[in-house]
Amino acid sequence: MRPGVVLALVSASSLTLLGLAPGPESVPLPARMADTGGGSQLITAQAPGAHSTSGTVVWWDLRGGRWVQAGSAPARFGANGLMEGATRKQGTNTTPTGLYGLPFGFGIKPAPSGTSVEYRAVKESSWWCQDNDSASYNRWVDPLPTDCRASESEHLITYRTQYAYGLVIGFNYGRPVRARGAGIFLHVNGRAATAGCVSVPEEAMRRILRWANPGKRPHVAIGTASGATALTRY
Repeated sequence: MRPGVVLALVSASSLTLLGLAPGPESVPLPARMADTGGGSQLITAQAPGAHSTSGTVVWWDLRGGRWVQAGSAPARFGANGLMEGATRKQGTNTTPTGLYGLPFGFGIKPAPSGTSVEYRAVKESSWWCQDNDSASYNRWVDPLPTDCRASESEHLITYRTQYAYGLVIGFNYGRPVRARGAGIFLHVNGRAATAGCVSVPEEAMRRILRWANPGKRPHVAIGTASGATALTRY
């Protein structure tokens, strides 16, 4: 029998079991996702499960039709885990899952050298409005408008460690739904889990800001390894 015929009789699954063909785990995560936002840069923030408060952030570049890992870092999520973004409620301390744009960067510290995304300097007058009754709900405001209560907003400069560097995650941002949540960022680690954001070590945040290129339309995908909020659904 010819060698080609013998090979044809071996199934693809048999090859995988023998280690002669790639299994799904060897395919880059973005290539297994339903959508990556249409650009050539992607950040994946993945937790083991919906109740996890830690996981991994990886940033990827699409090169020659293949997703290539550009960097990775340990990540922290909401103190109450992760929740489907479309059904999340404000004040639940959960990180919203889904695929989102990255509108702009910001920070108390100056932008790292080489940063090309829009980067806003946090000043004493800089706030993030989280007041459901305000016209500026889920928006950066500088200064705080009269219809946005300080007690219902974040005074950004107060969080000197966390907001040394950050990227806005476009959750509930384009057309904000009241009470769904506001002020979800990718930022520097604090002492523990977050109130709903994704956080990474400071040096990783610096690297991400230098890496992100608005011309490549970067997005962030947040989810779990499996289940209803699995990253591959997005």
